[in-house]
Amino acid sequence: MANPRFEEVKADASTAITDEELRSVYAGIVHEDGRHEYYFGNDTGAEAELREAAAVQLGMMLRVLADRSNSSIEEITDLAVERAEQMELR
Repeated sequence: MANPRFEEVKADASTAITDEELRSVYAGIVHEDGRHEYYFGNDTGAEAELREAAAVQLGMMLRVLADRSNSSIEEITDLAVERAEQMELR
């Protein structure tokens, strides 16, 4: 069964990333056939600011995924670390 809000969420995200005052953006796309794409952009060259933006984005994603999958943050984190180690940057 498809999530009935999925189209609404995609539309909202598409609108949000056109905001002119963004500092950092990440979009991860997982296709039905298992392919994945990821896009990351930030408006800083400072390493500390980049780390903070990454930490905030990862924290938000972990919290939402843990809540919606009825998993702990630790379970999601462990699985994410495994997947990250397997991925190749493009």
